[in-house]
Amino acid sequence: MIKLYSISAISLLFVMGVYWSGTSTSVESMSVVELLESKGMDYNSKKPNFGIDGVSAEVGKQLFHEGFSAKPNGGTSGKQSKHFVCTSCHNVTKEDPDLSVSDPQARLIYSEEKGIPFLQGTTMYGAVNRDTYYNGDYDKKYGNLVKPARNDIRGAIQLCATECAQGRELKDWELESILAYLWTIELNVDDIGLTDEVASNMDVESIQAKYLQGSPATFLPPPSDREIGSGLLGRPDNGKLIYENSCLHCHYRGKYSFLHLDNSRLSFKHLKRNISKYSRHSLYQVTRWGVPVKSGKKSYMPQYTEERMSVQQLADLRAYIEEEAS
Repeated sequence: MIKLYSISAISLLFVMGVYWSGTSTSVESMSVVELLESKGMDYNSKKPNFGIDGVSAEVGKQLFHEGFSAKPNGGTSGKQSKHFVCTSCHNVTKEDPDLSVSDPQARLIYSEEKGIPFLQGTTMYGAVNRDTYYNGDYDKKYGNLVKPARNDIRGAIQLCATECAQGRELKDWELESILAYLWTIELNVDDIGLTDEVASNMDVESIQAKYLQGSPATFLPPPSDREIGSGLLGRPDNGKLIYENSCLHCHYRGKYSFLHLDNSRLSFKHLKRNISKYSRHSLYQVTRWGVPVKSGKKSYMPQYTEERMSVQQLADLRAYIEEEAS
């Protein structure tokens, strides 16, 4: 027999260090959604529809990482995009030491420590826990396409598939499978540092304040004078972390790019020579405006928002490039 508890009764169970799920369970071993559902939140509309033939988290993981998967009736699906996979721009693990703030420098250091890339797109770890997507200035880039995506995770996944990845629209079983996979990388209570006793006395708003409900996005223009730059003193050691964890993620041996970069002096001299130019090889051009599609080729480079690479970090990257080119 399943028992239904009122919110106050559930809170009492938390004080006792127990969460009802048929067995006694510590709050610290729960997901954030399980904790919030116990306090009255309803996430059913965000959960995948397993009633559609072929939907599974395993299929979604393959689509996310490889761009294709097994089809429900046999065979293999076509590539969702000829240019990118989701991990080209998104991590799938925690990438911020403090989930309640967006701090690109703290993220860079954390990324280096954990051995994960420093990327333009926010991590998909905890994506199902957010309320909004394509926030801030992304309406300047995608216009009305953002409207159905901003408050709907399914709409956000489709927008990423068709616009960001420059690929085809996902079929229902593919979309729901990717959503199922994202539910396997949701936030855990341990990620936000709560204990049984603390969680029992917190309301929904206080729990949600422990992590961002969306990723802020502010587009910045390149410096007005590219020769001078921002005027900030660059730190080459920090710039090295950005180059190795960000630039080389896409450009090493042309992994996702037509421009090949490595740690050779030739690469650094090429980048230095183009810094002040108004070209697709200019450091300022590509980081702040991105690189548009080329004639006959739909792939492009997305820009870094201020929250994904700060003005200081861009100065650091320039300093490192110029040091290595000399």
